[in-house]
Amino acid sequence: MRVTLLTAGIALSLLPGCSGANAPDRSIMPESRPAMERAQVSRSPGFEQWLDRFRPRALTQGVSAATLDRTFRTISYDEDAIRRDRAQAEFTRPIWQYLDGAVSDTRIENGTRALREHAGILAEIERRYGVPKEVVVAVWGLESSYGSSRGTTHVPSALATLAFDGRRGSFFESQLIGAMKIIQTGDVTPEGMRGSWAGAMGHTQFIPTSYLAYAVDFRGDGKRDIWSDDPTDGLASTAAYLAGHGWTTGQPWAIEVRLPSGFDPRAASQRRAVGEWRALGLQAVAGATLPALGQASLMFPAGAQGPALLAFGNFRTIKRYNNSDAYVIAVGNLSDRLRGAGPFVTPWPRTDRPLNSDERVDLQRLLTARGYDTGGVDGRVGPMTIEAVRNYQVAEGLTPDGYVSLDLLNRLRR
Repeated sequence: MRVTLLTAGIALSLLPGCSGANAPDRSIMPESRPAMERAQVSRSPGFEQWLDRFRPRALTQGVSAATLDRTFRTISYDEDAIRRDRAQAEFTRPIWQYLDGAVSDTRIENGTRALREHAGILAEIERRYGVPKEVVVAVWGLESSYGSSRGTTHVPSALATLAFDGRRGSFFESQLIGAMKIIQTGDVTPEGMRGSWAGAMGHTQFIPTSYLAYAVDFRGDGKRDIWSDDPTDGLASTAAYLAGHGWTTGQPWAIEVRLPSGFDPRAASQRRAVGEWRALGLQAVAGATLPALGQASLMFPAGAQGPALLAFGNFRTIKRYNNSDAYVIAVGNLSDRLRGAGPFVTPWPRTDRPLNSDERVDLQRLLTARGYDTGGVDGRVGPMTIEAVRNYQVAEGLTPDGYVSLDLLNRLRR
């Protein structure tokens, strides 16, 4: 708790440690290391000096001296966090491969069991926040495999180390201050603040600043406890987060649709009322129903050869949890499957794949050489690159869906 464009294909860029979308489904929590184990690791002089400089900054932002002293006693330099952060290489994977893991039969089965076992509390959460229980459980399933992969890293140590490292120092320092403010409230001890190497915590992987803004004490027991085996506060906090970011009760996240013959995919760049999409000939696939009201954007996650989705406002709301179209589609599709819906009707184009960074640069170079302005040759697929792709597709008699793929690059290379 990242940006891909609706018709440009989906590059998966989920920050490792902040989402468990591909975490294995398992029922046993990894055993946590002893609370003070990390404090036995030697600190580097530079790290100690950084902590000394950080202290007055934290004090000016409302962290008490007592909280700083208490937390500092547990903090040590986390080499594993640095290794993981620096090892983050770009990886490009087709959305259908991502969904194969994120919405696997096992995850659906475990999610169905979670809905049954926590039916009472989930019904209460849905009534209070208006977010469907299946959506909340789908987030839970992707973030921590229903609580089985919540993370065992000592979060204050990891955040302090990453803030000291400096690559994204300001972000991680803000999260460290947030973590200390959480400790200051008494919701968790410094030793008990466990999560991912990047600072995401609990059943649904809240980062500290999101926790401070949206975590709730659903049972009124005096603590917002997202760390315990009881998922109540974690699930309620997720619903509160989505509701706070504009969840519209009764609106779908997206609906798979069929397009009429001769439909121009360039219309996908526009948001329209559902009635306008109907007038253009779009129909829901078998088993689905288009809502009577609302506005939606047409998107092609894998180009015009794959499923077409009408994405509603709740699509953007889920995206506030993780800024990746692929993640939203996984959450939405998993929630649909947990309601009893089937898989996507239109098959994915499994013989194709998205481009890696070097290939995207090559695509932009070739388009530019042919007179199609991509706005630069930098490997970033933005609106101008998408428009250049569409213009090239029109000139070549191809479906102008703006989708950047290996097939398209190979055609340009001929």
